[in-house]
Amino acid sequence: KEQQPKEQQPKEQQPKETEAAPKPATMPNPRVAIVFYSMYHHVFDMAKVIAESLEENGIDVDLYQVPETLPDSVLEKMYAAPKPDVPIATPDILESADGIIFGIPTRYGMAAAQMKAFMDSTGGLWQKQALAGKPAAIFFSTGTQNGGQETTALTFVTQLTHHGMIYVPLGYAASEAFDLSEPHGGSPYGAGTLAGADGSRKPSDIEKRMAVKQGEVFANVVKKLARD
Repeated sequence: KEQQPKEQQPKEQQPKETEAAPKPATMPNPRVAIVFYSMYHHVFDMAKVIAESLEENGIDVDLYQVPETLPDSVLEKMYAAPKPDVPIATPDILESADGIIFGIPTRYGMAAAQMKAFMDSTGGLWQKQALAGKPAAIFFSTGTQNGGQETTALTFVTQLTHHGMIYVPLGYAASEAFDLSEPHGGSPYGAGTLAGADGSRKPSDIEKRMAVKQGEVFANVVKKLARD
């Protein structure tokens, strides 16, 4: 008789290895450049407060100081403080940043000549509108309470406008703006400090808290734009 083929026993199937779900790509933190001029370190002190606030809100920060235009002999006669250990700003750093905050001391209610000279060097960026759509903010230092806490920013907005940037004011996000218990800097245009006529006053706690809030407000805007 012909032998019937034996039925083959089904092989035990090995359980399939579960493939791990791909991890979502992590986006790098947005990067903000704080570009400032500071002869007596009032603006520099405020810049450090804002930088810390930005970092606490998920932003990578680079500090830059604009080039000095005065000779050492003149700075010495003005009792200028030593320059901070901070890199010198060049126009290209503006293009690579996701947002820019300008720290400006006031000269007669407007930006110091050093900051204006730096902005005058950004013509190449203006020509190709390399900064268009980037968020920008302003903070400032004045010698007196009414010495330019609004006009310094207001007159600097023209620079941002020609570059097509998005101006992000502080508004009244900081409750300290309503505090009348003592003289202090800051306005809806941005955080600010009062240096005193002789430059001896340092940023107060109220002014620093307003600077912290400005960092928070600006960080939120930068992150929203970075996600789009």
